[in-house]
Amino acid sequence: MTTSTPRKSRLIGAGEIDVSFEFFPPKTEKMEESLWHSIRRLEPLRPDFVSVTYGAGGSTRERTHTTVARIVRETALAPAAHLTCVSASRAEVDAVVRDYWAAGVRHIVALRGDPKAGVGTRYAAHPDGYATTMDLIAGIKRIGAFDISVGGYPEMHPESGSLQADLDHLKAKIDAGATRIITQFFFDNTHYLRFVERCRAAGIWCPILPGIQPIHNFRQIASFAGKVGTTFPAWFSHRFEGLDDDPGTSQLVGAAVCAEQVAGLVDEGVRQFHFYTQNRADLSFAICHLLGLRTPTLEMKKAVNA
Repeated sequence: MTTSTPRKSRLIGAGEIDVSFEFFPPKTEKMEESLWHSIRRLEPLRPDFVSVTYGAGGSTRERTHTTVARIVRETALAPAAHLTCVSASRAEVDAVVRDYWAAGVRHIVALRGDPKAGVGTRYAAHPDGYATTMDLIAGIKRIGAFDISVGGYPEMHPESGSLQADLDHLKAKIDAGATRIITQFFFDNTHYLRFVERCRAAGIWCPILPGIQPIHNFRQIASFAGKVGTTFPAWFSHRFEGLDDDPGTSQLVGAAVCAEQVAGLVDEGVRQFHFYTQNRADLSFAICHLLGLRTPTLEMKKAVNA
């Protein structure tokens, strides 16, 4: 196992910036090549951690573990393994947690998880499993001293009855032992800033990382956004009008829009960002460059030329 000290890099006039990245486990050999190209591309930025997702219904359990274990063995990155309550008994989930600990993983993203049939369908707890995220967190804590991240929804979880109920549920997860909140992606910064205000007013003082979604395919992201309760401002959608058959321009616009969003958050004092890469590094790398993050090679060249 290799380790490294997380690196913070400076954006001129704005203080230190921390980033993290999310990947998903590959289904095919070609997808695996794409994933590892992205990991190697982003690794020199020395993110605080990289997370690896868990498919609906725990469908990628083995592939998630394989990917996380390889990250531990072959990189200097600190992996955060997603873990859900879905379609598994407590004994099965506990075995996964122990395997992660044995592999050197010390950070878990604890989630209730999407129903086996996918986002938007009815959730049903496993009869012998962890019923809630709070139960899952407690179970993880019994096994090891993990750093535990949980999800938060700036625009409210689509299954919540009210903003207050959603906030109460989030606080229960923090009270159960979670140490960090990673938000669902959003496209109007006002939603995130108000969400943070509500959390602080409720006594939630842990870090709240904004989930940032670079737009590689607007139509695909728009479809998923509707399922998780994320809205698009009219001005945002307007940026992508007429680009359905022009993926190159669409990605350039996506990079510009995302960079604008992140810059707006920096202006509000935000210093931590979590990027949903979709296993594609280029847009995330470009945005991090705009944030002031540099690879060691670029920093060395800058020092030599100073």
